[in-house]
Amino acid sequence: MTEEIMSAVSGEVFGVWFLIGAALVFWMQAGFAMVETGFTRAKNAGNILMKNLMDFCIGTVVFVLVGFGLLLGEDLAGVIGKPGFDIFTNYANVDFSNFVFNLVFCATTATIVSGAMAERTKFLSYCVYSGVISALIYPIEAHWIWGGGWLAQLGFHDFAGSCAIHMVGGISALVGAAILGPRIGKFGRDKDGKVTKVNAFPGHNLPIGCLGVFILWLGWYGFNGAACTSLSQLGSVFLTTTVAPSVATVVCMVFTWIKYGKPDVSMCLNASLAGLVAITAPCDVTDALGAAVIGAVAGLLVVFGVWFLDYKLHVDDPVGAVAVHCLNGIWGTIAVGLFATTSAPGNDSVVGLFYGGGLYQLGLQLLGFAAVAAWTLVLITVTFLAIRAAIGLRVSEEEEIVGLDSCEHGLASAYSGFSIMDISNTMTMEVNENTDLGTQDYDKASGAQKDAAVKVVKMPAAGDTGIHKVVIIAKLSRYDHLKKAMNELGVTGMTVTQVMGCGVQKGAGEMYRGVEMDATLLPKVKVEVVISKIPVDTVIEAAKKVLYTGHIGDGKIFVYQVDRVVKVRTGEEDFAALQDVE
Repeated sequence: MTEEIMSAVSGEVFGVWFLIGAALVFWMQAGFAMVETGFTRAKNAGNILMKNLMDFCIGTVVFVLVGFGLLLGEDLAGVIGKPGFDIFTNYANVDFSNFVFNLVFCATTATIVSGAMAERTKFLSYCVYSGVISALIYPIEAHWIWGGGWLAQLGFHDFAGSCAIHMVGGISALVGAAILGPRIGKFGRDKDGKVTKVNAFPGHNLPIGCLGVFILWLGWYGFNGAACTSLSQLGSVFLTTTVAPSVATVVCMVFTWIKYGKPDVSMCLNASLAGLVAITAPCDVTDALGAAVIGAVAGLLVVFGVWFLDYKLHVDDPVGAVAVHCLNGIWGTIAVGLFATTSAPGNDSVVGLFYGGGLYQLGLQLLGFAAVAAWTLVLITVTFLAIRAAIGLRVSEEEEIVGLDSCEHGLASAYSGFSIMDISNTMTMEVNENTDLGTQDYDKASGAQKDAAVKVVKMPAAGDTGIHKVVIIAKLSRYDHLKKAMNELGVTGMTVTQVMGCGVQKGAGEMYRGVEMDATLLPKVKVEVVISKIPVDTVIEAAKKVLYTGHIGDGKIFVYQVDRVVKVRTGEEDFAALQDVE
């Protein structure tokens, strides 16, 4: 009787822990939101937060309607679960705990994709493909592994989702980022389109990114440990879930310190997540030594993955999602076949190659990886191409430059009370109806139209030194075009300042909680160049051409004549204070 009571109590305790684990996995949504927000630019922070919120909410809706049945319904030929609506028609007999637990895992798969496609994806398109992942792609392959499908019947092992969740999310992220294309300015290219330079876009808030990593690490104890059925197994899983990311982070720190001369902060944060992803599949069947080796490989693999995407594939992944989730999801899946041992509590059947198990389990893990990867690759590619053809996948160039907070959500800034400059970067502008000049084609515009759109003011000077300072005030969205035009003329140096102002055009009043915000200033950029060899009229004409959009207030150009040159001495060399002066 005592034994039966203790067994019942133990079952109840682990049932409660199962739901606590589900809550911890849900809390990981906050971690993903913080990591992705911190590793991207401030002008897109609100958009990132909204996407992570809708991941879970849209995922819940489609999982209730479609996904849950495909994942855990009655097995049909080992391929899918039988779709059904028991949650509506037979609620009293639904396994509530199992539903909630699998729901939060499903949402995690979709949120991985948002980081790799951040800062240039249409919000509507994101909502669509997030729903497809939660309704179709994840539930079917997860049924193969956890729902009694064909991989589970063969003996494939993925305890908490290196393959089923992280690899699937990582592959989806890779395909999406490749189809979407890089952010503007990420890769420098020559005239033939060949990539000649990779530009860094530092995240705007590493403290938030770091907080996100710690939130994810905490949540991972529920992610990996919720399905444990004994205290010894739970303790072992907690141990391996701690050792692997710790070793991965240390290895990454040492490697980046040696390779780059300094320990890389953001890369080490990614390495912690990489170690967690890698240990997710084998966390219940490996020991401390195995976890350490798995973590060490993960710490190197994440650095390689970021480099490989940037310099070889030329795929822009703002947060390192592919390196963290795809590569280390694959590695964690394979690691089961190498490091599984019966010394791990609760494991008496899965044995890896390095612990005397031969090649059998490794072969199963490779088969599972290949099958799930192929399924994901085909379905997500079709999904992205269909979305691109139907409603478009990427925002416009101007929307990307101004920021998705403003253009997609009407949000002046996610930091409105903290940074005026951030507001100037993300405010939109509304064209006054009286500013339209009749044509947007510069070559077709008359001289009067050109002068009205981009006014040129030449300041009087006492004498001609042949040196001129040209100050150009332009819309923020035209800056990249202006910079390229100046470079093509041979202007190799310029001073750029972000400013705010308005003239005939007026600022757009954005809405916040249904109330219009009074905006009177518009984001502008001030570019200053000093020239002597290049004719000033050539610079003016080039600037007018790229600034012109057919409206009064497209820009303004001020020309000053420099009456003297000041030289400063630094070390053994003289440097002209003004550019282009010999």
